Amino acid sequence: MGKQSAVDELLQRIGQAFETLPRQLQNVASYLERERANIMVQRINEIAEGCEVHPSAVVRFAQRFGYSGFSEMQAVFRSDYTDTVTPARSYQQRIRKVIAEGEARMGPSHMALRFIDASRAGLAELAEHFDAKQFDAAVELLLKAENIYVVAVRRTFSIASYIVYALQHTHKRVHLVSGLGGMYREQIRSIGKNDVLIAISYPPYGKETLYCAKVAHQHKAKVLAITDSALGAVGRDANVMLMVNEGSAFAFRALTSTICLCQALFVALAYKLELKVEENPHPGEYDD
Repeated sequence: MGKQSAVDELLQRIGQAFETLPRQLQNVASYLERERANIMVQRINEIAEGCEVHPSAVVRFAQRFGYSGFSEMQAVFRSDYTDTVTPARSYQQRIRKVIAEGEARMGPSHMALRFIDASRAGLAELAEHFDAKQFDAAVELLLKAENIYVVAVRRTFSIASYIVYALQHTHKRVHLVSGLGGMYREQIRSIGKNDVLIAISYPPYGKETLYCAKVAHQHKAKVLAITDSALGAVGRDANVMLMVNEGSAFAFRALTSTICLCQALFVALAYKLELKVEENPHPGEYDD
């Protein structure tokens, strides 16, 4: 299995217990997931205000998950800092950390093998925790959709580009919400109740992706989230969620599992569409 960060492990435990938590502690759980990149610098009063609870509820929440208090829980988020800061700065810090820890002496080919092993571990975890019901539901959403919109930003943008390319080999109407020229709002505003938005995002979640998901909900469209947590800002309100926890090496997360899942999604949809054509043949429908 791919090695998870301490924050990922904590959020996974929180997710498993979420339904059993009192409402106030659920508010804290949702806030931690949504603001995970900022928790390390926030004071307990700020977090309590953001959760709309008393500071004592934040302390109770930390104790519920085995910490002596808020400060000890916050230290977990602080140690995860290099994975959640501004991307350019984070990349530089992570490379310097590799050098400081002596990893640079491994040699390029050894480092490449570490990345391959991390990707392999991520794929093994994807298979082990594969949710067949959610995957089948995702295919059905796409099968029934009049239009399919796809949004992902920064490191996951390449995944969005791929799945749009693949889906365009079907007869579905597919739209990449690229934000070219800053036009996210214009590109997503036509989404309707018979459409589906595929939203791909991992912490820290892209504000553009969150905006598109919000508009999709407002317009009664369905949202298919590809993300790493059911508690996250993307997965929490999705109609269907496909969970992916990528493998990582040298504090850099791979994209192998996400692209594999998206390829499988396309193949499964194309297969269903072909079956539908065979059951209801229309001569010349696939002619150029």
